[in-house]
Amino acid sequence: MRIGIIGSGAIGCLLAAYLKLEGQDVSLSGHPDSVEAIKRDGLEISGVRGTFKVEIKVAEHLNYFPELVILATKTQDIKEAIKDNLGLIHNALVLTVQNGVQADNIAAKFLDKEKIISSIVMFGSTYLEPGRLVHNFEGPWIIGWAYPGKTPGDLENLSRILNKVFPVVITENITGMKFLKIFANANNCLPAILGKSMQEVFSDNEVSRISIAIWKEALEVVNAAGIELVSLPNFPVENITRLTSLPPAQAAGIFSQTMRNLSKEPLYGSILQSIMRGRNSEIDYINGEFVRLADQAKVSAPLNDTLVKMVHEVEKNKRFYEKAELLERAGKAVELK
Repeated sequence: MRIGIIGSGAIGCLLAAYLKLEGQDVSLSGHPDSVEAIKRDGLEISGVRGTFKVEIKVAEHLNYFPELVILATKTQDIKEAIKDNLGLIHNALVLTVQNGVQADNIAAKFLDKEKIISSIVMFGSTYLEPGRLVHNFEGPWIIGWAYPGKTPGDLENLSRILNKVFPVVITENITGMKFLKIFANANNCLPAILGKSMQEVFSDNEVSRISIAIWKEALEVVNAAGIELVSLPNFPVENITRLTSLPPAQAAGIFSQTMRNLSKEPLYGSILQSIMRGRNSEIDYINGEFVRLADQAKVSAPLNDTLVKMVHEVEKNKRFYEKAELLERAGKAVELK
């Protein structure tokens, strides 16, 4: 299968490298700085599968007709990415890998809905610099039709290819899983606000209490909006409901221990990685999704709203916050017991 990957960040590069190693006909497109580095030095991957380099076809835009397109840009860049490549990809299957739930809706404005496959990546990668990244941890790749009604035939054919690089799970309720994945990503805003790795940030139980408060508020919002969360492999809904029902200090301690052990290498999260690259983050599609849902359901989400604003301030002012500032503003939004 001819595979075109649009987006040369942490996930796009990781998928390109592993698919190429499995003998797939894959090409990568991305920003000029990444294209130049990868052409010159190849893709360098380190982490849980060792350290190696991969030579791969790369350009600023796709230059052939792929059978499968993997959209690996951030959600806010999907529109431009599709428009730049539309003449080559309009007949292809399109696989989205973005966090949040809006990627498929954006893609459907330009592409045939029946060819859009939604996915959730449960593995983690960190972008170090153009052409260099760390594969932090393993996990499955969940796929499902973005818009219900199609038979699983194409999904099963696709899974045979993708399963060579990550274990694939096919689901009939990708939307419910995607909303739960937002919970898994929602605490990435805290390392982005403080400018530190996840291991550093969540070693602090006071900051971890904010994480529990994020989940508690978000759970109230999705319940008010009538959204059914669906368990992910290795991340059941009970992870959220159990921790948010415990005393905050106990829940924060459990959360802290879990997050500290996610990766041996420093893990920064997608939001901070974007900021470190001088680009706007996907915060509006993660914590901002809870704020949007709260507005629709006519309830409030003051903590998530505050954290979205703080991330945007970091993006604008190029200055990270101190822990005391974070605790003060979060404490004004909700009571942190």
